Amino acid sequence: MTNIWSYEGKRVAIVGCFSGMGEACARELVKLGAEVHGADIRESPVNLASFTQVDLKDWSSIDKAVAGIGGEIDALFNCAGLPQTFPALDVMRVNFMGIRHWTEQWLPKMKRPGAVASISSLAGMGWLQNVPLLKEAIAIDGEKELIAWFESHQEAVGDGYGFSKQLLNAWTQIQAVKYAKEGIRFNVTMPSPVKTPMYKDFQQVAGDGVLNAFTAPTGRFCDPAEQGNPLVYLNSDAASFISGVALPVDHGFFGGVVTGELNVQELLAQAAAANA
Repeated sequence: MTNIWSYEGKRVAIVGCFSGMGEACARELVKLGAEVHGADIRESPVNLASFTQVDLKDWSSIDKAVAGIGGEIDALFNCAGLPQTFPALDVMRVNFMGIRHWTEQWLPKMKRPGAVASISSLAGMGWLQNVPLLKEAIAIDGEKELIAWFESHQEAVGDGYGFSKQLLNAWTQIQAVKYAKEGIRFNVTMPSPVKTPMYKDFQQVAGDGVLNAFTAPTGRFCDPAEQGNPLVYLNSDAASFISGVALPVDHGFFGGVVTGELNVQELLAQAAAANA
């Protein structure tokens, strides 16, 4: 009998495996028997089948990385991202443009059935109120054209982080419909704040009070593995009928907000008072 939880005999690619959630995800995949091919701008500490350096801001670097890894894959894990301490356009180029281009280069090399799982953020949880604008950007294929669109919509783009995550959520759900008949599933997770090496960047921008507000209702930050493991599940055979999901991995925060059990404005006001 096939073990639907196992990755034995599966070949996967993961971008963003240097640290944090991506590193945790890669480690679990190796434990589960996958042949894991990693890519990042810095070398991963995980014992991978191969590692390739890639700069997601540079489409030629992405093309070279995919060609260098070569072969077919069963699943793709997109765990890379930049925080809003970087220039907004760089954030957009990595968090959306780079992830999308990387994925698009792998799709012809993906076995059917296959699966793609990406990391978004609670910062993108307002995507449903912004779908028409997001679809306008997603419809643009060219690199220069999309950069020009971002530059002409600076008010919407802001610091790049939240908008890039909204784009990733919407794009994932569009792809889930587009590739359903081909047997490729697309899902994305929306983590609450995690104390990874990137946390200090969020701390610099938002402050501890705001970040702590997003730990409601549990009052604690999660471990990177608690974010990496849901990605492993979503790309496993155990999730064979799950696609088009933007999954909050936040121990109830998103659900509390949409049902009114948690008041974001009150939480942020309390955070501001704590920071004062």
